[in-house]
Amino acid sequence: MSAITLQSLSKQYTKEKRTLDNVSLEIKDKEFLVLLGPSGCGKSTLLRMIAGIEDITHGTVTIGDVCVNDVEPKDRGVAMVFQNYALYPHMTVYENMDYGLKIKKVKKAEREERIHAAADILQITHLLKRLPSQLSGGQKQRVAIGRAIVKEPKVFLMDEPLSNLDAKLRNEMRIEIKKLHERLNSTFIYVTHDQVEAVTLGDRIAIMAEGKFKQIGTPMEIIECPVDMFVANFISSPPINYIEAELVERYGQTYADIDGLLVETNLPLDTIRNHPNVIAGIRPEHCFITEETNNTYAMKVTFTEIIGTDILLHLAYKNTTFLVKKSFDHMYAKGEMVNVGLLANHVLLFDQKTQLNVRSIR
Repeated sequence: MSAITLQSLSKQYTKEKRTLDNVSLEIKDKEFLVLLGPSGCGKSTLLRMIAGIEDITHGTVTIGDVCVNDVEPKDRGVAMVFQNYALYPHMTVYENMDYGLKIKKVKKAEREERIHAAADILQITHLLKRLPSQLSGGQKQRVAIGRAIVKEPKVFLMDEPLSNLDAKLRNEMRIEIKKLHERLNSTFIYVTHDQVEAVTLGDRIAIMAEGKFKQIGTPMEIIECPVDMFVANFISSPPINYIEAELVERYGQTYADIDGLLVETNLPLDTIRNHPNVIAGIRPEHCFITEETNNTYAMKVTFTEIIGTDILLHLAYKNTTFLVKKSFDHMYAKGEMVNVGLLANHVLLFDQKTQLNVRSIR
């Protein structure tokens, strides 16, 4: 079993501030958990505490049924893949993958079997005699992952392993890492600040800010019901649109009046009393261009961004920019006026004072 339990975990470097502040989390056996958050939120520190290369100020880390607070990193059954590859430049790929096994005094025949098996999985058998200087960035990352695989760990820990790669290679490596998780059937904990990586890879995502968990859930749970505006902002790519609104009663039901556009909410009527003033959040992909003028906004095109087979329209709305993402079936001219509608079922509503999702705090 390679389930992990983090109980009331804290890390404090100075008296003024905790890098990690009393966080608890159950990571399931064979789960792919992504720690997502901005720089400085504590996600890499948490990963290093699980690995045993960062001391714990308070709390416990349990792997399987064993509290590992006082267990040496090499004896925890974990393997870590770093952002900077950390390959020995004077050693061949084979020697890099072999080094940790030699230190553990694994027999030569078993070492060779593990190295060739990992190289076959990662398709780097033809690189085993090369030095790191003879490898591309993607090849180096595969070697770093291979060095972790040969250790046959209970848990794989990955600290932003793709951040040094170009966009195309990141896309390819994301797919490979997902396949690797399915093939090895092990527990993976993956740190990133990239929401696309998080949504693509994670069975669950734990979003962090200022040393705490803001929300933990599946990608779909977090996308459909972010707990607050911070989470909504961080999980949205392209950025989410915001418009001030108010909850009103119409026809015996609760509607959101979003600057004159009425959207049915299915919220109880007493929500109007508790949260009269809200902020509507609308993702660019949940907007549409229409010929209709009723219940839509008239906006002017300021810029058109082509994203593969989609386009991202930058539209002038009052004193802000409003984004609409749609399929690339028409080229819009700068200055062109368009009518924008909203997909009512996808409109998010946040309390103006607390910035909490009105639906999630009921």
